[in-house]
Amino acid sequence: MLDPKQIDDLARRLAEQAPKGFQVLQEDLNRGFRATLESGLARLDLVTREEFDVQAAVLARSRAKLAALEKRVAALEAACADTAQPAPTAEPASGSAEFEEPSA
Repeated sequence: MLDPKQIDDLARRLAEQAPKGFQVLQEDLNRGFRATLESGLARLDLVTREEFDVQAAVLARSRAKLAALEKRVAALEAACADTAQPAPTAEPASGSAEFEEPSA
């Protein structure tokens, strides 16, 4: 998540942008902005840049492994197709008994 110093800085800048009449309440505004920012950011379920980079690297390695495995499977399938010989199929003779009508 964001560094607490960054949240404080953002809350301070928001409080400074308030109209002049509200600047008397600047500390209260600052605390209110900080609380609002923290609760809003907590709901976003953010990850740190470091966590994101680690997961991106894991994904890149997984994609590389997947590509290598796809090539390997394709090569194995091609090798199997080259070595496999189709089994001879027996065609029935033209005068097969299966298709003859019984004689009376």
